[in-house]
Amino acid sequence: MKVKGYLHQIHPVLPVKDVVEALDFYVNRLGFKIAFADDSKNPKYAGILRDTVEIHLQWHDASEWELAVDRPMLRIVTENIEQLYAEYSEKDVFNAHTLLRETAWGTKEFAFYDPFKNGLTFYRDI
Repeated sequence: MKVKGYLHQIHPVLPVKDVVEALDFYVNRLGFKIAFADDSKNPKYAGILRDTVEIHLQWHDASEWELAVDRPMLRIVTENIEQLYAEYSEKDVFNAHTLLRETAWGTKEFAFYDPFKNGLTFYRDI
């Protein structure tokens, strides 16, 4: 029998202007833990974990932010979405349009941006 390749996980890499600031946001507001960093004082690349989700954060030069470029949008499958929404609503991370809502495509979800305009959508199937 021929063995096929198997996709096991994905670790998206988000561009950030300041890895320390990004770590502060993801750890202190969103409840992630630092998995690794390439430098303990001035990291340019780091990984964060919460439950089974791992995201990498990579420094990008300020000149790259002058361009009008769409930033990544992550969709994160979530259990207990109502409790996560309540947790994050107390952390001052939402924008004025962030609502927990049911969608026409059969999900319950909410979304907001990190400080570097990377989009984060948390959802579950209804």
